[in-house]
Amino acid sequence: MILNERIKSFNLILASASPRRIDLLGGMGFEFVVRPLDADESYPPNLKGSEIAVYLSQKKSEAFPVAELQANTIVITADTIVWQNNRALEKPLNRNHAIEMLQSLSGADHEVFTGVTLRSATKSHSFFNRSLVKFRKLSLEEMEYYVDTCKPFDKAGSYGVQEWIGYVAIERIDGSYFNVMGLPTRVLYEELDCFAG
Repeated sequence: MILNERIKSFNLILASASPRRIDLLGGMGFEFVVRPLDADESYPPNLKGSEIAVYLSQKKSEAFPVAELQANTIVITADTIVWQNNRALEKPLNRNHAIEMLQSLSGADHEVFTGVTLRSATKSHSFFNRSLVKFRKLSLEEMEYYVDTCKPFDKAGSYGVQEWIGYVAIERIDGSYFNVMGLPTRVLYEELDCFAG
């Protein structure tokens, strides 16, 4: 049971197959239904940083069937991107690509943006959250070990903050840790409260 009566009056749908987002939304105390979407994740090349994350969350939201949007339903869609040196580090294509991404992140800062869209039968609202992450310098052996053991091929930037690399390599996070995982929980709670009000 959650404390917020306004949000409790709605049926929440998480349109995502991400285990991290499912865990985080559950950890917030919400009851919800999981409805994964098969949405195209391409975006216009002129978009940057937060614009990409918000655009993709909106695109996923628009892919949700209109017929299933009842009066008391709120659909939550999200997308997380890793942004460094004016480019998005997306999901790696293979082992070598994953190691290349980690080499770029090693000893450097990068930004993580999560865009979220809330949608009901009558309205839609999008927002984003930003976290700045600093990695210590990694050895090639460490990068290979992580990729071979954790296989981060479904993760933007080739890493999961909640996995081995997060424990041993991240020097600091300025902003929300949960945003780096894939869902900015505090901001989401506040935005859901406003959206439901």
